[in-house]
Amino acid sequence: MSETQPLLTTTGLTVRYGGVVANNDISIQVNENEVVGLIGPNGAGKTTFVDAVTGFTPAQGTISVAGRRIDRLAPHERRRTGLARTWQAGELFTDLTVRQNIAIASGRGPLHNLWSDLAGRRQPDHDVNGVVEMFGLHSIADRRPDELSLGRQKIVGVARALAGATRVLLLDEPAAGLDTDESTEFGGHVRAIAASGRAVLLIEHDMNLVADICDRVYVLDYGAVIASGTPGAVLSDPAVRTAYLGSELVP
Repeated sequence: MSETQPLLTTTGLTVRYGGVVANNDISIQVNENEVVGLIGPNGAGKTTFVDAVTGFTPAQGTISVAGRRIDRLAPHERRRTGLARTWQAGELFTDLTVRQNIAIASGRGPLHNLWSDLAGRRQPDHDVNGVVEMFGLHSIADRRPDELSLGRQKIVGVARALAGATRVLLLDEPAAGLDTDESTEFGGHVRAIAASGRAVLLIEHDMNLVADICDRVYVLDYGAVIASGTPGAVLSDPAVRTAYLGSELVP
């Protein structure tokens, strides 16, 4: 069996806001077929890290996708390398259907299709249909997001991020607000994404979800990595428990 390929690598990633160091010398790796958790207490620098990786926050250090350095690229150029993210706030267009939301992210939205028709170069939406099939969205593909449950909206948000040749997916607290059943269903979809040959970095406060679906976990505290390893080892680490100051962790 061939070794898995590193799809996301950061080395010495550092973010400073004036005299404040929000991310301090963070080096992580996420391989294909992996779900890797990035956890830590509020204010630890997790979202800042995702902002830096995706180009929305200036940073020092190196960032690579599938061996290609991207840290000098603009956000839209990084997206073209196969890097995608979700946001804590909802980003779905409520006046479009589920299928149209996915089509826009894949580069096959209405404006793209108009230009393709005029140029005579329109192609079938194989990627859109593939994502709809992967997430089992056929029955709701023609409905609008505001007609769906929160759990379904979250799944559509991830499906939208996955469209467009995504190889590395960064999920920022995607399960927030979900009940136990919705979280379990959501976790199954995340595992399926990784099993398709992609890499997933998951920021999440639901430690049961992290323990269930992550292959490895990195823990941030005050902007620095304080622990890494398997979920079982990391979540039982005294330093990690101290960092959470009594937050509920999986025994």
